Amino acid sequence: MELENLAIFVDVMNKGSFAAVARDRDVVPSTISRAISSLEDELGIRLLNRTTRRVKPTEAGQVYFQQVEAIVDELERAKSVTIDLGQNPTGELRLSASMTFGNLHVVPLLPEFMAAYPRLDVYLDLSDSVVDLVDDRIDVAIRLGKLPDTRLVATRLTKLDYVIVASPSYLAQHGTPERPIDIQSHQCLLFPMPGLNTDWLFRDAARVVTAVKPRGRLQLTNALAHKQCALDHMGITMCSKWSVWEELKKGTLVQLFKDYDTAMVDFDNAVWLVYPSRKYLPIKARVYIDYMKNKFQHGAPWDQV
Repeated sequence: MELENLAIFVDVMNKGSFAAVARDRDVVPSTISRAISSLEDELGIRLLNRTTRRVKPTEAGQVYFQQVEAIVDELERAKSVTIDLGQNPTGELRLSASMTFGNLHVVPLLPEFMAAYPRLDVYLDLSDSVVDLVDDRIDVAIRLGKLPDTRLVATRLTKLDYVIVASPSYLAQHGTPERPIDIQSHQCLLFPMPGLNTDWLFRDAARVVTAVKPRGRLQLTNALAHKQCALDHMGITMCSKWSVWEELKKGTLVQLFKDYDTAMVDFDNAVWLVYPSRKYLPIKARVYIDYMKNKFQHGAPWDQV
């Protein structure tokens, strides 16, 4: 029995499409169809029902899939381990990160990383949508906030803090709020994202949490837009510290309420390296995870402020 045909059958079952598997393997769909037909001929049973629009397993195909999926996974793992032994990482490393964080803190590290691994190609998907790591064949994703989907493996890279900031000119014109409740008499830049609290949360040294509802005329859904509008003296905003730390260093933005922890949803936030849950992690993903952990082992750049 051709092991490659078994692997193709498992891929088709997982993706539900000859075309999707063909794209992933960089072959024409007829190649996938022939592999399935060959497997069916060898077994003497029909595994898949095909129509012009979809592929559905027969009852026998579903049972067969349940029996062989784990075997194929183990064979693929053994193949990968053997190839990786004693070799430098090669092939394409597929990464994902949010647009703003990726541009500020992932892209600047790529020259050094790629120079260290010259046989490795990198594909970086910068998007504020949460991509499906399996469907999009992402090796490592950088995600922010609470611990992501438990079906995935996640490594904590560094903590994620939020800060309240405004420009010196705005504060000179409108006054500096001394207590969290004082923000209600100021123009605040709002972040109307689904799942985000409409209140800003403040936690003092005694760990007492106060919720304050900000008020403002301007709503923005992008962290860079919040920063730019704050720089343009348009109001007070809550930002991830990683997005404004250079402006805080320069003094073009001022952090308010330094004695408080601040958050929109939860105080337990972090930057995570996330990868598909599987027994074997390819060397190309391992070296990137190790590289990023080394870069952040003494803290994040924004912790300097």
